[in-house]
Amino acid sequence: MVTIKKVETKNDLKKFIRFNYELYKNNPYSVPDLYEDMLTTFSDKNAAMEFCEAAYFLAYKDGKLVGRVAAIINHKANKTWNLNNVRFGWIDFIDDKEVSKALIDTVEAWGKEKGMTTIQGPLGFTDMDAEGMLIEGFEELSTMATIYNYPYYQQHIENLGFEKDADWIEMIMTVPKETGIPERLSRIAEIVMKKYDLRIKKYTSAKKIAKDYGQEIFQVINEAFKPLFGYSELSQKQIDQYVRMYLPVLDLKLVSLITEANGRLVAVGISMPSMSRALQKAKGKLTPLGWWHLLKALKIKKPKILDLMLVGVLPEYQSKGVNSILFYDLLPIYISEGYDYVETNPELEENSKVQQQWIYFERRQHKRRRCYKKEIK
Repeated sequence: MVTIKKVETKNDLKKFIRFNYELYKNNPYSVPDLYEDMLTTFSDKNAAMEFCEAAYFLAYKDGKLVGRVAAIINHKANKTWNLNNVRFGWIDFIDDKEVSKALIDTVEAWGKEKGMTTIQGPLGFTDMDAEGMLIEGFEELSTMATIYNYPYYQQHIENLGFEKDADWIEMIMTVPKETGIPERLSRIAEIVMKKYDLRIKKYTSAKKIAKDYGQEIFQVINEAFKPLFGYSELSQKQIDQYVRMYLPVLDLKLVSLITEANGRLVAVGISMPSMSRALQKAKGKLTPLGWWHLLKALKIKKPKILDLMLVGVLPEYQSKGVNSILFYDLLPIYISEGYDYVETNPELEENSKVQQQWIYFERRQHKRRRCYKKEIK
């Protein structure tokens, strides 16, 4: 028999966060969440709690911890898209259908009590969290910003009556170290810059980029992502939190800002060295020596693969070749820094505007992930 326990204490929360690590610690492809980040995510310090509510649950069988799930209602997203969705996120379970059913039933019941009519997931609080169940690419190394799960998850969820809501795909691209920047890319970027009088802006100081463009970077992301599946705009509190948390750790050479002549930001591209192996070595924790593995990957002995974390272009500049300017700037840096590959974050399979920007690269689609939904009876 499966027993469900709501997370109510610090010890419960620790078990909730670390269950994923214990379930996957011998898997070479899974990348653990950073424990310290997760403590913030599941607390009132998370700026998304301004418009979300959540509960976290643990599943036990024969006295042993065998699963976990977060139940989330994003009221802003529900209002934006005229939905009554409860989300399931951070779901993990052993290969036991009784366990997965108990977890999903718990989220449904929690959501139903609050007037929700549909259950959807895996999703986080917002699109800045990892989302989508992996359904292709189980033998590919995961990334810091995405979910890894065993293949049996898909069968469990579909057996529970869930249907596809949306799919994301991910690409891995070869850095053209031998041939250099594609001539066509350079030509288009130069034409577009001249036609719209656009500039590439670079920074070497985290404080300066935060002061000049910290707010605008995430405002561009809001405008660019607004029409996309399930998106809820970042609040001012969230923007402030992300500026404070993330800009200081970026290698600013790998950040590209495109502005109009008057300095108005119209596009942003943010990439960073892959933290996947470092997080595996750190076992998902900063202490006692996890910080060293992360620092080494960021500053000392960088991996050969980059994660392309965010690409955003204001709607008025989309489909005008502005993306080419981002890679016109970034590709020479990728080459000079010795990177071999660039991996994209998940992109919606029908988002042709995003996929069009990869035509200049040798590439392959190597992962697919899915958001599921079903009606609550």
